[in-house]
Amino acid sequence: MKNLCVVLVGTRNPLNVGAVARAMSNFGAMELRAVRPYEKAWREAKSAVGAGELLARAKEFADLAAAVADCSLVVGTTAVGNREMKHPLRGLEDGARLIGKRMATGRVAVLFGSEKWGLSNEDLSYCHWLMRIPTRVEHRSMNLGQAAAVVMYELGRGGSKGSKGSKGGKGDKGDKGEEGLVGSVRLKANASARRQEFAEMEAVERIGEALLEALRKSGYIAARGEATAEEKLRRMLRRFSMEAADAEVLLGMVRKILWKLERE
Repeated sequence: MKNLCVVLVGTRNPLNVGAVARAMSNFGAMELRAVRPYEKAWREAKSAVGAGELLARAKEFADLAAAVADCSLVVGTTAVGNREMKHPLRGLEDGARLIGKRMATGRVAVLFGSEKWGLSNEDLSYCHWLMRIPTRVEHRSMNLGQAAAVVMYELGRGGSKGSKGSKGGKGDKGDKGEEGLVGSVRLKANASARRQEFAEMEAVERIGEALLEALRKSGYIAARGEATAEEKLRRMLRRFSMEAADAEVLLGMVRKILWKLERE
């Protein structure tokens, strides 16, 4: 859970923020970030019982891009409702399992929107995919603090599953001798070394900015359609789920193309 960031976007009620902080502390998520919080006194929420230090350490950002810059996976939460989904949508259990796997190799951001509107389409364009708590159709939305508590529980529960010890007694090597245990440790070390390092969103944003500039200069997008093109491009780049090394190579390619376009 140390690699989990909870990002609140445009939250309005300090009591809800405090409830989120308390739920995070309950299940071991200690990194809270706020984007454009509506109420300036949000750090003083009295509902953050036992989580005052976590709330005091929370970071505030002017925009979502900066808030998720060091994350390799960004997941938005949604009640769906009548909105058109432009992202893959996963249920809480399946989503928590995938988030748990990614947290083993890098930082993950889970986004919660404002109590009134949720996450906007622009906010969602920063997400790789979306996650939904399976509430009943007649009453889809949940209170922000309650929704965060359910998500934190599911993520924490997934982590605890993998922490159980073996059934053997103390010092019991089972069917493996000492040599087998050493070999097993080596295999695990090699597997860890081969773990994928996914690109952080700061690198993906740089690719998007360079690509957008190249598209402008080439005449591919008109000024009036730039905002829509930017959102589409952002969503597309996140669907690729690039590894860090691939992102650097692609950024170099796009910058070279842009350099040539600027000199024509």
